[in-house]
Amino acid sequence: MTGTAASRTPASRLVLRLALLGAVAAGLPACNALSRMSDIGSAPEMTRIQDPQANPNYQPVSLPMPTPVPAERNPNSLWRTGAKAFFKDQRAAKVGDIMTVSITIDDKAQINNTTTRSRNNSENAGIPGFFGLEGAAGLNKILPEEATGANLISATSSTSNTGNGGVNRKEQINLKVAALVTQVLPNGNLVIQGRQEVRVNYELRDLQITGVVRPEDITAQNTVTYEKIAEARISYGGRGQITDVQQPRYGQQLFDIIMPW
Repeated sequence: MTGTAASRTPASRLVLRLALLGAVAAGLPACNALSRMSDIGSAPEMTRIQDPQANPNYQPVSLPMPTPVPAERNPNSLWRTGAKAFFKDQRAAKVGDIMTVSITIDDKAQINNTTTRSRNNSENAGIPGFFGLEGAAGLNKILPEEATGANLISATSSTSNTGNGGVNRKEQINLKVAALVTQVLPNGNLVIQGRQEVRVNYELRDLQITGVVRPEDITAQNTVTYEKIAEARISYGGRGQITDVQQPRYGQQLFDIIMPW
C-alpha cells in the first residue's frame, strides 16, 4: 500500500517531522506577528483605561489578617483618630481613591568569588602472605608471573578545580506614578494598582506597580515611597520600534531555547 505510514522511508518520515516542527514554530508568534503587522506605519496603541476588577485574570489579594478591632471613638474631641488634617484627612483610604507612589531605586551590587581546590591521593595495597598460597602454587596461577603478593594494588588520583565568579550590577530608577486603591483588606491595609503609559514618537514606555500599603505609611501629601509597599511588583518597560530592534528575532529565540550548547 503506497503512501501508508508503514511504507514511508526513514528519510520521508524525517522530512515530515521537520515540517511539523517548522509549522509549530511558525504558529507560535503568528498572533503577535499579525498584531505587529497591523501597527506598521503607525504609533503603538495606548491601553484603554479600565476597571482592574473587570479583567478576567484579576484576583483579589488574600493575606492572613488579625482579628478586627472596633475603631476608637472620641465624641468630645475635635480630632479624628488617624487624621492628619484638622478638617479632613486627604489621604487615600477607600476603594477608588488615588495616591502618588514615588519610585526612587538606586541599587548597586558587587560580588567577587574565587575558589581553588586541589587534592592528591595515592594508595598501595598488597598481600605478602595469604595462607601460604602467595607463591607459584597459589596466586600466580591466576595472576601474571610478574605479580607478587606485595604489590597487588596501586592506585593514584589527582584533582584540581579553580573557579572565579563576579557580579557587578547597578540599577537606577526615579519615577512617580498615581495608583488607584482597588481593595481594602480587613485590617485596613490598601491594595493599590497603578499604570502609566508615555508615548514619544513611535516608542511607548509602560510603567506598572501593584502592592499593599499601610494607611500609616501614607504621608499628609497623599504620597508613599516604594520601599514601604509590601508585595510590590514594579514593571518598567516599553514597546515600539526601538524595543523591536533591540529584541532578537523569533527564530533566534527558539534557537537559543532548543540548542543544548
